[in-house]
Amino acid sequence: MPRYVFNPITLRYEVREEPRYAGYLRTAGTLAAAAGLCFLYLWIYTSVLGWDLPKTARLKRENARWQARIALVQRQLDVCEETLSGIEERDDNVYRSIFGLNVIPEEARQSMGDPGEDPLVARINSLGKRAYVQTMALDEVYGISRTAGDMISHIPAVPPILPRKGAYHLASPFGYRTDPVYGGNRFHSGQDLAASQGYPVYVTGDGVVETVNFSFNGYGNEIVVDHGFGYKTRYAHLSRVDVAKGSKVYRGDEIGAVGKTGKATGPHLHYEVIYKGNAVNPYGYMNLDMTVEEYLAMILRRREEKGPRTKSTLELLKERGR
Repeated sequence: MPRYVFNPITLRYEVREEPRYAGYLRTAGTLAAAAGLCFLYLWIYTSVLGWDLPKTARLKRENARWQARIALVQRQLDVCEETLSGIEERDDNVYRSIFGLNVIPEEARQSMGDPGEDPLVARINSLGKRAYVQTMALDEVYGISRTAGDMISHIPAVPPILPRKGAYHLASPFGYRTDPVYGGNRFHSGQDLAASQGYPVYVTGDGVVETVNFSFNGYGNEIVVDHGFGYKTRYAHLSRVDVAKGSKVYRGDEIGAVGKTGKATGPHLHYEVIYKGNAVNPYGYMNLDMTVEEYLAMILRRREEKGPRTKSTLELLKERGR
């Protein structure tokens, strides 16, 4: 491509031929210089002056807004978790304790999140599960509370036999003792009330007969009554059983008689109070201020409400054997 160059000697523009690639080199040089200037500008703008590029600045502003929103959600979740923890604590230590319900296991409340799950999402999911479990727990408490008016009559609160002086005595208290048959120090989970053979035994609270066992060892002839609200009672070594499994019984109902069946060295009633699966001292569940007259009035009232006495299981078996 021809190029005109001024000659200072001849004072004229002369044509000078250049290689074809010279133009490309100049163009490339110009672009390289422009790129270098742009790079220098960016370096001064970002590294020397410390400014952000427009797009970076916009993304940072957007990120700051989202971080503020996430922080607000985190604070709200803190409040929700604190409130829910308070409800769970009251449910376990107050509501469920009052009605004898078992505490909700901690592992049932916690959520097993996905290891790759976002922490905020995992926290929200965990809170949702805890809220659901607590809702079901409170529904259970509500269902029990609808019968709470009967709670006083269900809790075992009277002696299991007529407290007539001289008719019985405490043969063995609750706690550790020397086993009368096998020897050695063993835990005695109830109270042994020694009385004459056939002395009537009464249920100490309203409930449902859960178990009736007839055995030649251990507790011998035995009745277990489920009173609800976490309470059960056991009446063992009976000579007579007047109820069947599944029967509804009410405080003051005669359910059997003192005997010496099973591992017993003499006629007595082994009486237990069980709360939430653990044997507790029956002494704390006996109204020892109750007079014989008050006890007899309770029995008479139950007999009038129940009607004519039905024959006991032992009596029916004897009749069948005749």
